Amino acid sequence: MINNRYNQLFNEESSMLLDIQKLQFAIYDLSLYLDTHPNDPVALYKHNMLTQQLQQLRSTYEERFGILSIMGNESGNTWRYINSPWPWER
Repeated sequence: MINNRYNQLFNEESSMLLDIQKLQFAIYDLSLYLDTHPNDPVALYKHNMLTQQLQQLRSTYEERFGILSIMGNESGNTWRYINSPWPWER
């Protein structure tokens, strides 16, 4: 039962990380396109929408599994990053 729950959490975390990577890639790709086509309203709209989705997904991930990076959105009176499990501890 415990292994099943652990596997479920691991699969959910892995899936969320993959979704984050996909969004980051798409945003980076659109950013490069916008460097040469800065007035393309469709590309700008997509960039803004994907950026919002990424922010929401990162926030959800960090609430559930811990802070993604030291550059994350740290808030509060303590430095939570050091208290989160390290990647090899998960």
